[in-house]
Amino acid sequence: MKITNDYGLPQSFVNFARNDNYSLPQSFVDFARNDKYSKGNADISVTSVIDSPRIRLMRDRHRDHMTSDVSDMIWPLFGTAVHHVLESASSDDDVTIEERLFETVNDWVLSGAIDHQRTDGNAIRISDYKVTSVWSVIHGKVEWEYQLNCYAYLVEHAKKMPVKSLQVVAILRDWNRREAGRRPDYPQAPVITIDVPLWPKAKRDRYVGDRVALHQEAQIAFDLGNELPECSDEDRWKRGEAWAVKKKGNKRAQRVFDNETSAHEFIGDQTNLEIEHREGEYVRCNGNYCGVATFCSQYTGDQK
Repeated sequence: MKITNDYGLPQSFVNFARNDNYSLPQSFVDFARNDKYSKGNADISVTSVIDSPRIRLMRDRHRDHMTSDVSDMIWPLFGTAVHHVLESASSDDDVTIEERLFETVNDWVLSGAIDHQRTDGNAIRISDYKVTSVWSVIHGKVEWEYQLNCYAYLVEHAKKMPVKSLQVVAILRDWNRREAGRRPDYPQAPVITIDVPLWPKAKRDRYVGDRVALHQEAQIAFDLGNELPECSDEDRWKRGEAWAVKKKGNKRAQRVFDNETSAHEFIGDQTNLEIEHREGEYVRCNGNYCGVATFCSQYTGDQK
């Protein structure tokens, strides 16, 4: 992948993006090279198995032609720092930090690196640290539920221990104290814990098996040079049309509604507010958050 620096950021950021050890502490470099989202010595990682097979395979196909700007690495760098601090601070005998587990599923080896495991009696409590946005917490991210239940699968199968609970520790990079005091639906602290539903074991086993099989089928198509399966609306982060209520002259919305009636009811007789209609879109494709939208026939076909 080609790394650019379109915004003229300091060389240390460029070095981090390239996993280069010039200006950053060795701990950062080591952590970057031991990426928790990589698959390790496995066929597929949890992060990939819950995602679109099309995206995974297109990244493999176009890796030498993909471009990423160093500015995109700012928050991963921050996340690296957070994980390093938490790892260094942990001293409890009943806590395991950053353990990568492996398990064979349908003849493929699945791996996942779990941030935090705490032994509670004969069971494990799993926590995952996320440096994320307030928007993600308010609206929720279903992939967190998928990811952590896959971790539960790995713990139960690889370590032969039951899992008691799942939790996300969300560190909010854009938290605002004023908004927290003004809005009841806004997180009340810059770090919050979110309980994640723990599925029944049968559901976890079925989900992991189905996801691995889906990627295996796509891999066969890829190897034969056939058309890859298309991404689903969920894979593409489809966002329906919305009605944003804003102060006149402001760009930022006070509230966003999924129907026009609710937006008008919210405004009432407040003459300083207006409604902006926002068309629905495939957010991941339009923002190229997958990294391969420019090579994707499914996306380019949408643009015709």
